[in-house]
Amino acid sequence: MKKRKIPLRKCTGCQEMKNKKELIRIVRNQEGEISLDFTGKKPGRGAYICPNEECLEKAQKSKGLERSFKTAIPDEIYEELKSELKKAK
Repeated sequence: MKKRKIPLRKCTGCQEMKNKKELIRIVRNQEGEISLDFTGKKPGRGAYICPNEECLEKAQKSKGLERSFKTAIPDEIYEELKSELKKAK
């Protein structure tokens, strides 16, 4: 029996390669709206982050999400993402 390949993605905060199912996807749709995608199926450009606030803060400091989405991200979006992460826990 053939062994299935596990998809890996890099966290934009800590820069570690992890299993795709362990990470949370952040999506920018065609209108430019940014949101968390816990299912991994929303349409749009995606970036991945570990499910903790430290990685989100690291991504904000290193501008990892801005590089992934090739656009500036306001601080209000980061605050909204932090509050959604707290709700998810």
